[in-house]
Amino acid sequence: MASLPNDMMVESRDTLTGLADQALARATIAQWQREWPQDTIACPMQAMMITLGRIDTVNVAFGESAGDGALVEVAQRIQHFAADELESSSAWIAARLSGGNFLLVARQECSRERWQWLAEALADAIAMPIANPEGGASLRLWPRLALMRVTENDDPDSVLDRLSEVAARMRDSNRRRIDWSTGTVARAGRSNQQLEADLLAAIDRDEIQILFQPQYALSDDRLIGAEALARWDHPVIGRVGAGTLFQIAERADHVAHLSRHIAKRALEQAVQWPDNLHLSLNITPADLAADNFAIDFARMAEKAGFPLERITLEIIEQVLLADLDRVSGVLDQLKLFGIRIALDDFGAGFCNFRYLKVLPIDCIKLDRSMLDGVLEDERDLAVFRAILAMAQALDLKVLVEGVEKDGQRALAQAEGCEYYQGFLRAAPMGSQEFLDLVEA
Repeated sequence: MASLPNDMMVESRDTLTGLADQALARATIAQWQREWPQDTIACPMQAMMITLGRIDTVNVAFGESAGDGALVEVAQRIQHFAADELESSSAWIAARLSGGNFLLVARQECSRERWQWLAEALADAIAMPIANPEGGASLRLWPRLALMRVTENDDPDSVLDRLSEVAARMRDSNRRRIDWSTGTVARAGRSNQQLEADLLAAIDRDEIQILFQPQYALSDDRLIGAEALARWDHPVIGRVGAGTLFQIAERADHVAHLSRHIAKRALEQAVQWPDNLHLSLNITPADLAADNFAIDFARMAEKAGFPLERITLEIIEQVLLADLDRVSGVLDQLKLFGIRIALDDFGAGFCNFRYLKVLPIDCIKLDRSMLDGVLEDERDLAVFRAILAMAQALDLKVLVEGVEKDGQRALAQAEGCEYYQGFLRAAPMGSQEFLDLVEA
């Protein structure tokens, strides 16, 4: 999230989701406008309001706890999406306005076509199934997104008013899921079908860039390895982050193809690393659905020349929703090869603790949202400590993601976490840049 005034960080958070509240969103927009140099063009800002349909139905059908849990999950998806897809040089803020209404504002130059494409991708991410904490069928929410480009004549009130008018118009018409405050829709630079074809061509031409997020030991700040990430610089819509990249691949039914390509390229590049560094790779439901995944992956790593015992495979909760018994069997096979398993984004969803009991997990990666507020809020710190106590009781290592402040790092070390990654030490980087870091 954008850097914000320190006196507003605690008082202006939404108590349920941890996002900024409406007051902080207004104050941030006003601050950006005040601080922007007067002798330049108007402060470049893009805004979108996300309105959830069916949230009231969820409350009635499953209870308010399920509805609240769904809102928390949506908030996490918005935050993760913004962190992955918005330019690293831009400032942004995500807020919960009320009920099922959220706001995302970015201070960056952005074409109408790209902002609309980002809205389409975020809508797809929000519409993915959400685990039901009460058990039973997973939940689905249907978002509508109102978009606008903030002009020099807009203030925080007019931004929210204009977006609210568009949201009301879409709700009444029950047609478009995305619309602009001008009443016109930007022409998408690529249809979904064309974008899927572009992706397949990009894989064939080796245009998917592999980045490495350095990971460090908290005890002595020693570099221990890196997580492999994927980015795609599309010639029309610009940068596409890993999350949206896999959404496109899923529509084209090529998730396994993309995942294998990323793993293969990352392994080939990591062969140049010193013997003490480990490589972390993300695996998908499509990977684990293949009966021979464990054997095929082991052969791919051996062909690349990268030792299996230096590999950690990361899974997220969505991987586990479909068939826990099947996933457990595949993970057991991977463990036989000496591969380590990490549960990624822990704390971002509903934290089903049964996974920690029945799966052969070596490490949990605490989602970056788990650090929000731990330095200021005793309740957040209590939750953080409870999760660490559970991990220690189960003999699980803990890696903390999204460490951006010295205070966060110091707290994670004092509370007994073993590893961390985040912008405090290093942002994701290319292969050669990572080698330079290793040799520095």
